[in-house]
Amino acid sequence: MSLKLSVALITKNEEANLRRTLASVRWANEIVIVDCGSTDRTAEIAREFGARFFVEEWKGFGAQKNSALAKCTGDWVLALDADEEVSAELAAEIQALLSEGPECDAYYLPRRNFFLGRWIRHGGYWPDPKLRLFRRGAAAFEERAVHETANCPGRTGRLKRFLLHHAYPTLDEYLEHMNRYSALGAQRAVARGKTSRNWAAFVWNVYLTPVATFEYNYFLRLGFLDGREGLLLHLYHSAYVSWKYAKAWEQTRGQGATYI
Repeated sequence: MSLKLSVALITKNEEANLRRTLASVRWANEIVIVDCGSTDRTAEIAREFGARFFVEEWKGFGAQKNSALAKCTGDWVLALDADEEVSAELAAEIQALLSEGPECDAYYLPRRNFFLGRWIRHGGYWPDPKLRLFRRGAAAFEERAVHETANCPGRTGRLKRFLLHHAYPTLDEYLEHMNRYSALGAQRAVARGKTSRNWAAFVWNVYLTPVATFEYNYFLRLGFLDGREGLLLHLYHSAYVSWKYAKAWEQTRGQGATYI
């Protein structure tokens, strides 16, 4: 490649995923990892692949990822999650792009999401474009508690090949993940005043919104075509929405804040 590529990611206790992720980008010029106190073999695996490994206190998803971006020295950056894998086809497409000279400042990558080992093709989970490849300094992550995304004010394009997202191999991992994310989502809801203190808002947020979310993704967006895995995914995702608003209500119960 005529342009140098850095790979940036954040970790905590990712030994189950990290080797697969790093093996898929061993062709990159640099790997930068910001860890927040792993107690497993994460650091050992990172050193095995020659990664630049930093340990920092947790600052939130967006801020932690931006810290990793700031440490990159390449002309371009590929931002990954520790449970993602760059397919061989995407690796070839990125290398060709950086050899020929990109026309855009940043690129969206389609992502295949796996749930219980099944590629989820419907319900809004495919092609699931993510802005992950960009000229260094051209993009940054939103500094929010959860569901952070990268933004680029410049020109963006789309690649054709895909990331592989090995998100939830077991139900236990999915439910634990959704429990943590619903707590973070509740913090954001509280900050935005969406705490369901009056009865109508409580019913809307805790019951009706989750039901509508399930019906929209499972029926209108054809999630039912993904079999049992699709049913479980959309059922429990709607439960996550309910948990988020219920936790927001719980956190502010009895307080004199402004509520919807």
